[in-house]
Amino acid sequence: MGLHTEGASAATETSAQGESALHSIDFRQIPEQLTFNTEEGLIWHNDRRMVLMHADSIGALREEIIESYGMEEARALLTRFGYSAGSRDAELALRLYKDQATTYDLVFSGGKFHALQGIAVVEMIKSEIDAEKGVCNLEFSWRNCFEDHAHVQAYGIGEDVACWIETGYASGFLSVCMGKRVLVREVECRAQGYDACRLLAQPVDEWGDVDSDLRYYDALHWKIDRAKGGGETAGSPARSSSGSIVGPDNHSVVKFIGASVPFNILMHKVSRVAPTAATVLLLGESGVGKSALAKEIQQLSSRSQGPFLELNCAAIPEQLVESELFGAEKGAFTGAVSRREGRFEAADGGTLFLDEVGTLSMTAQGKLLRAIQSGEFEPLGSSQSRRVDVRIIAATNEDLWSLVQEGKFRQDLYYRLNVFPVVIPPLRKRRDDIPVLIEHLMKKYMARHDKAISGIGSRALQLIMNHSWPGNIRELENVIERGVILADEGRPLSHRHLFTIDGSLQGDSLMSLNRKGALMEHGALVSESGVDGEINIEVEALHAWSEGIVERENLTLDDIENSLVTAAYHHAGGNASKAAMKLGMTRAQFAYRAKKLNLRS
Repeated sequence: MGLHTEGASAATETSAQGESALHSIDFRQIPEQLTFNTEEGLIWHNDRRMVLMHADSIGALREEIIESYGMEEARALLTRFGYSAGSRDAELALRLYKDQATTYDLVFSGGKFHALQGIAVVEMIKSEIDAEKGVCNLEFSWRNCFEDHAHVQAYGIGEDVACWIETGYASGFLSVCMGKRVLVREVECRAQGYDACRLLAQPVDEWGDVDSDLRYYDALHWKIDRAKGGGETAGSPARSSSGSIVGPDNHSVVKFIGASVPFNILMHKVSRVAPTAATVLLLGESGVGKSALAKEIQQLSSRSQGPFLELNCAAIPEQLVESELFGAEKGAFTGAVSRREGRFEAADGGTLFLDEVGTLSMTAQGKLLRAIQSGEFEPLGSSQSRRVDVRIIAATNEDLWSLVQEGKFRQDLYYRLNVFPVVIPPLRKRRDDIPVLIEHLMKKYMARHDKAISGIGSRALQLIMNHSWPGNIRELENVIERGVILADEGRPLSHRHLFTIDGSLQGDSLMSLNRKGALMEHGALVSESGVDGEINIEVEALHAWSEGIVERENLTLDDIENSLVTAAYHHAGGNASKAAMKLGMTRAQFAYRAKKLNLRS
């Protein structure tokens, strides 16, 4: 969030620098990204579809949510809704301005988004911004806020603040811009009788007591807290402000954190299934955190004091899987010089997590099926059955049903495991969680490697936010750990610390020659300081082409754009999605232009 400063300290970037930052980028790009397609009933802001609605209708929906679920539950839902919207606008700002913008610019742009969307006018009272030092201390006000107006109309002046959506929005926007979790608190609201709404923003770890605020952002924490009547019961696991589970000894034992809508939907499902004894099947790509979520389910269950054992089925040779699962008697096979306890027996009274369950052999699958169905098994080399009470959580990144159809996985076992399937979304579909994860991982690896890193640079944050993360959270962990190791003591994490030899995070460490024969950084439009950077070969060629085009007479911008659309359409073989991707457009935007040009495959 943030807008024009009024007699304020401009930023940690220095007062003069803060003032110049207000004019360092063209904020007209924000409204210019808004497109109305009345023929197709579509409104786009950049690549995001928008909907124009009456403020009174939103107010009526807000009132119905309050009346249906109560004031506190409504506040939690609307705060998370706002957080999601703010995070998405911040991602758009990062894409729009790329290397042009300082962190102060990005923060300033939040108010522009707010105003464009008719939410409120933001006025900065004082600001101290420096992402590289992890500094974000803001005081600002809102005028003409639609939400407090709707609240006062419905409930009159009261004792509590009412700008829940906007507060969530500001927290989400600032968290993405800073690369760490920032909490915005509304300390004065028009719904309380003040002339304007006044807000304060700081990183979560600087606020002190934040649990009363963060519970509105965390669906699972909210459910637990509400179920307990607002307090914690003795012996039950509670959530820390970071989103981890805190055990009876006050030590964090699980780290499955997030703040996005997909994360909260996921945690709603976890809160439903965790207290039961049902078998859970965790599905998702490699690296999404299936093991961490399995531990989360264990900690929230009645078995939290029991054992939790993991077995990676893919890491155990086929001939040893049976003995790993069910144990072996002395002399059961060559080398079995003593009785060995299996995972099922060791996990009695607790939870057994079977990762990569799709790799089990058909023989092992049959024995696993019996153990799940009856709770009984026979150790290898024994004819005596043993009974255990074990909850099964299985996980796989494969399509088990496809394996069933191919005859590689037992159908009866599939149905036993698929009692409560939980799909964990990939990181690219929960980008709102990335700032929270960055902050957590930086703290984790600074402690592990005894390093003090001040914050994160804007280029590094842009790379992280825009990367597709095929390796998901595991890949992000590796990138942050590498960055912490390479970063200088007391300095911020730079984009140069994130590059890998295989190019998994594309950076500008590769060098090439420009048309003048000078050495330049390949793929970078400007240097890290944002000035005097060398333009790469492709961009220089584009500039040369553009100069030749504008020398021609009677050639309009529409002619050039229509030519590009037609060329992309034919180059993609009539596939509108591929053509749109080539031009950096949404499919709907491309289809609208193609329709005007009467393009047919």
